[in-house]
Amino acid sequence: MKISTRGRYALRFMIDLAVHNTGGYTTLRDVSTRQNISVKYLEQITALLSKYSLLNSVRGPQGGYKLSKSPEKYTVGEILRITEGNLAPVTCLESSENSCEKKEICPTLKMWEGFYKVVNDYFDSIHLSDLIKNVKVEQIYDYVI
Repeated sequence: MKISTRGRYALRFMIDLAVHNTGGYTTLRDVSTRQNISVKYLEQITALLSKYSLLNSVRGPQGGYKLSKSPEKYTVGEILRITEGNLAPVTCLESSENSCEKKEICPTLKMWEGFYKVVNDYFDSIHLSDLIKNVKVEQIYDYVI
Protein backbone atom coordinates (compact mmCIF):
# COMPACT_ATOMS: atom_id res chain seq x y z
CA MET A 1 0.00 0.00 0.00
CA LYS A 2 1.26 3.43 -0.91
CA ILE A 3 -0.39 6.69 0.09
CA SER A 4 -0.42 9.17 -2.81
CA THR A 5 0.60 12.81 -2.66
CA ARG A 6 -3.09 13.72 -2.53
CA GLY A 7 -3.50 11.85 0.76
CA ARG A 8 -0.24 13.15 2.22
CA TYR A 9 -0.95 16.74 1.15
CA ALA A 10 -4.51 16.55 2.49
CA LEU A 11 -3.10 15.60 5.89
CA ARG A 12 -0.56 18.43 5.70
CA PHE A 13 -3.33 20.85 4.71
CA MET A 14 -5.58 19.79 7.59
CA ILE A 15 -2.68 19.97 10.07
CA ASP A 16 -1.80 23.43 8.79
CA LEU A 17 -5.37 24.65 9.28
CA ALA A 18 -5.43 23.22 12.81
CA VAL A 19 -2.06 24.70 13.79
CA HIS A 20 -2.77 28.14 12.34
CA ASN A 21 -6.36 28.34 13.56
CA THR A 22 -7.14 31.89 14.60
CA GLY A 23 -10.89 31.46 14.41
CA GLY A 24 -11.02 32.97 10.95
CA TYR A 25 -10.52 31.58 7.50
CA THR A 26 -7.12 30.72 6.04
CA THR A 27 -6.36 31.35 2.39
CA LEU A 28 -5.00 28.69 0.08
CA ARG A 29 -2.14 31.02 -0.75
CA ASP A 30 -1.05 31.09 2.90
CA VAL A 31 -1.16 27.30 3.20
CA SER A 32 0.53 26.94 -0.19
CA THR A 33 3.42 29.14 0.96
CA ARG A 34 3.85 27.39 4.30
CA GLN A 35 3.51 23.85 2.93
CA ASN A 36 5.15 24.37 -0.47
CA ILE A 37 2.15 22.85 -2.26
CA SER A 38 0.73 24.51 -5.38
CA VAL A 39 -2.53 26.42 -5.01
CA LYS A 40 -3.98 24.43 -7.95
CA TYR A 41 -3.30 21.13 -6.18
CA LEU A 42 -4.74 22.48 -2.93
CA GLU A 43 -7.88 23.53 -4.82
CA GLN A 44 -8.42 19.91 -5.89
CA ILE A 45 -7.87 18.66 -2.34
CA THR A 46 -10.13 21.26 -0.74
CA ALA A 47 -12.92 20.49 -3.21
CA LEU A 48 -12.83 16.87 -2.10
CA LEU A 49 -12.57 17.64 1.62
CA SER A 50 -15.37 20.22 1.36
CA LYS A 51 -17.61 17.74 -0.47
CA TYR A 52 -17.44 15.49 2.60
CA SER A 53 -17.97 18.42 5.02
CA LEU A 54 -14.49 18.33 6.56
CA LEU A 55 -14.01 22.01 5.75
CA ASN A 56 -15.97 25.23 5.85
CA SER A 57 -15.22 27.72 3.12
CA VAL A 58 -16.05 31.31 2.29
CA ARG A 59 -15.36 33.07 -0.99
CA GLY A 60 -14.19 36.62 -1.36
CA PRO A 61 -11.48 38.89 0.02
CA GLN A 62 -11.93 37.68 3.62
CA GLY A 63 -12.54 34.12 2.48
CA GLY A 64 -10.65 30.91 2.79
CA TYR A 65 -10.94 27.62 4.62
CA LYS A 66 -11.20 26.37 8.16
CA LEU A 67 -11.91 23.07 9.82
CA SER A 68 -15.62 22.30 10.22
CA LYS A 69 -15.02 20.63 13.60
CA SER A 70 -12.33 20.48 16.25
CA PRO A 71 -9.06 18.60 15.45
CA GLU A 72 -9.78 15.80 17.93
CA LYS A 73 -12.90 14.87 15.92
CA TYR A 74 -10.97 14.05 12.73
CA THR A 75 -9.17 10.76 12.25
CA VAL A 76 -6.34 10.13 9.83
CA GLY A 77 -8.38 7.18 8.52
CA GLU A 78 -11.30 9.44 7.66
CA ILE A 79 -9.08 11.89 5.76
CA LEU A 80 -7.19 9.14 3.91
CA ARG A 81 -10.33 7.26 2.90
CA ILE A 82 -11.75 10.46 1.42
CA THR A 83 -8.59 11.30 -0.50
CA GLU A 84 -7.31 7.81 -1.30
CA GLY A 85 -10.51 5.81 -1.47
CA ASN A 86 -10.71 2.45 0.23
CA LEU A 87 -7.50 1.43 2.01
CA ALA A 88 -7.97 -2.24 1.11
CA PRO A 89 -4.71 -3.99 0.23
CA VAL A 90 -6.42 -6.26 -2.36
CA THR A 91 -9.38 -5.69 -4.68
CA CYS A 92 -11.56 -8.42 -3.16
CA LEU A 93 -11.81 -6.34 0.05
CA GLU A 94 -12.68 -3.03 -1.59
CA SER A 95 -16.43 -3.41 -1.11
CA SER A 96 -18.39 -4.59 1.90
CA GLU A 97 -19.35 -7.78 0.04
CA ASN A 98 -16.42 -9.89 -1.14
CA SER A 99 -17.50 -11.11 -4.58
CA CYS A 100 -14.29 -12.98 -5.39
CA GLU A 101 -15.07 -16.39 -6.86
CA LYS A 102 -12.18 -17.90 -4.88
CA LYS A 103 -12.99 -16.43 -1.48
CA GLU A 104 -14.03 -19.81 -0.04
CA ILE A 105 -10.74 -21.47 -0.97
CA CYS A 106 -8.29 -18.56 -0.91
CA PRO A 107 -5.39 -19.40 1.42
CA THR A 108 -4.39 -15.72 1.80
CA LEU A 109 -7.78 -14.08 2.39
CA LYS A 110 -7.58 -14.18 6.19
CA MET A 111 -4.10 -12.63 6.05
CA TRP A 112 -5.34 -9.76 3.84
CA GLU A 113 -8.39 -9.24 6.05
CA GLY A 114 -6.13 -9.06 9.11
CA PHE A 115 -3.81 -6.58 7.44
CA TYR A 116 -6.76 -4.46 6.31
CA LYS A 117 -8.14 -4.41 9.86
CA VAL A 118 -4.76 -3.41 11.32
CA VAL A 119 -4.38 -0.55 8.80
CA ASN A 120 -7.90 0.78 9.42
CA ASP A 121 -7.68 0.41 13.20
CA TYR A 122 -4.30 2.17 13.24
CA PHE A 123 -5.33 5.13 11.07
CA ASP A 124 -8.67 5.43 12.86
CA SER A 125 -6.87 5.61 16.22
CA ILE A 126 -4.87 8.70 15.24
CA HIS A 127 -6.65 12.03 15.44
CA LEU A 128 -5.65 15.30 13.84
CA SER A 129 -5.12 16.65 17.36
CA ASP A 130 -2.49 13.91 17.94
CA LEU A 131 -0.55 15.04 14.88
CA ILE A 132 -0.46 18.70 15.83
CA LYS A 133 0.92 18.09 19.33
CA ASN A 134 4.51 18.01 18.13
CA VAL A 135 4.24 20.68 15.45
CA LYS A 136 6.48 23.63 16.07
CA VAL A 137 5.25 26.80 14.48
CA GLU A 138 8.35 28.53 13.24
CA GLN A 139 8.41 32.18 14.02
CA ILE A 140 10.63 34.16 11.72
CA TYR A 141 11.87 37.43 13.06
CA ASP A 142 13.30 39.96 10.66
CA TYR A 143 15.65 42.19 12.60
CA VAL A 144 16.83 45.25 10.76
CA ILE A 145 19.49 47.43 12.34
